[in-house]
Amino acid sequence: MSADRLSSVSKEVKPESVSLYPLGTAAAPEQELLCIFGTGDFGRSLGQRLLHSGYRVVYGSRRPHSCGPLPQGAQAMSHEAAAQLASLVFLCIHREHYDFLETLTPQLQGKVLVDVSNNPKKNLYPEANAECLQRLIPGAHVVKAFNTLSAWALQNGPSDANRQVYLCGNGAEAKQAVAEVATKLGFAALDKGSLSAAKELEDFPLQLFPEWRMPLYVAVGLTALIFVYVVIRDVVYAFVEQGKDNSFRIMVSLANKVFPIVSLIMLSLCYLPGVIAGFIQLYRGTKYRRFPDWLDRWMLCRKQLGLIALGFAFLHMVYTLIIPIRYVTGAPYSFKSIRENRTSVFDTTTAWRTDSYYSIGILGFSLFLLLGITSLPSVSNALSWREFSFIQSKLGYLTVFFCTLHTYLYGWSGFLRPYKWYMPPAYMLSLVLPSVLIVLKLLLLLPCVDRSLTRIRQGWERTDMQDGSEKPLLT
Repeated sequence: MSADRLSSVSKEVKPESVSLYPLGTAAAPEQELLCIFGTGDFGRSLGQRLLHSGYRVVYGSRRPHSCGPLPQGAQAMSHEAAAQLASLVFLCIHREHYDFLETLTPQLQGKVLVDVSNNPKKNLYPEANAECLQRLIPGAHVVKAFNTLSAWALQNGPSDANRQVYLCGNGAEAKQAVAEVATKLGFAALDKGSLSAAKELEDFPLQLFPEWRMPLYVAVGLTALIFVYVVIRDVVYAFVEQGKDNSFRIMVSLANKVFPIVSLIMLSLCYLPGVIAGFIQLYRGTKYRRFPDWLDRWMLCRKQLGLIALGFAFLHMVYTLIIPIRYVTGAPYSFKSIRENRTSVFDTTTAWRTDSYYSIGILGFSLFLLLGITSLPSVSNALSWREFSFIQSKLGYLTVFFCTLHTYLYGWSGFLRPYKWYMPPAYMLSLVLPSVLIVLKLLLLLPCVDRSLTRIRQGWERTDMQDGSEKPLLT
């Protein structure tokens, strides 16, 4: 018995001991085969990414022998043959070419069809492409996915901007299969629900800066209005009343007046909705009621308002640096003053004002840059919520204060000078909104007001005034 047992053990061990192949080769599972209909840019990029991730890929084409260059390791065959081999099929074709799929209904029965198509514009068809596909092949499990990615993103791998894959479908198992593929490719799959959400996913790539639209409209409108205002006040007035041609100032001097004004107003618009929200919560006595829609939309675009304001502040800094090298203020102008023997008396007050004006401006711009840098996802993700809130809120209001003080120092005694055509200088107009913002914020910082607002934001709610009691809400 023992000899037989020894003999049997030796027979089992012997083949492993003399094997010339790696131990994991024989036990490696067979790679899953996936099918792709379409050999365009997106189809080839998707196939290359799938091959690099360990899948086998077969292409279905109308002309399998002349469909162009394919990723190395992929096969090309007819649509019928390719559909029979794989249980998951990527449809990288446009909607106008869906008709031929009806002839493949037997081969596509029970298969998972991943629709990656998009339309050239919104509302081109009454129903989504994925819903049309499901109607053409009712026996298949259609999943809308990968349509928000580009061929470039597939070739170069996921990045911060293209890490998510949105998908929707009516079958949970089908969506799970597609999510596993996306995860293996290095993307994060986000389930958007049933196939009725396909139209929303198809419209997503067609949006052009949706979150930036309102801030850009505001910036363009403010720039145009203020530019016209300063041209009338500084150029038209000089030509009509004094006969001077100051049109050369439009390119630099007037532009350098417009940029800081727009920047300060946009920065104030970035922080004003938070203050308004605080007063609304104080008035209502609760934080559990929705803000008005206009305030919701305003608060959602605060980041964009702040970044645009930072861009205008940067332009103001650059234009300020080139002012000393301009023709009208450079060497020719200085030589003219020397020839005419003109001198100016040194004024200590003016020196203090100028140095303070530049110093406060530099501090404000430095804090402005800090706000912009910490708003980047790669930086904000490395900060705790308390750190991020401290920078964006407390240092943000400090930035508003420094920039406003910078403007007040620039005006100095100009507030008391006569106005041209009863038009105050443009920088005075820019001080209205930030000054109101600072006053309102100081009111919220009063101990009695801040204490009440803090309790409301921690979950307390003011009840009916008849019983005069307060109670915490269950959150």
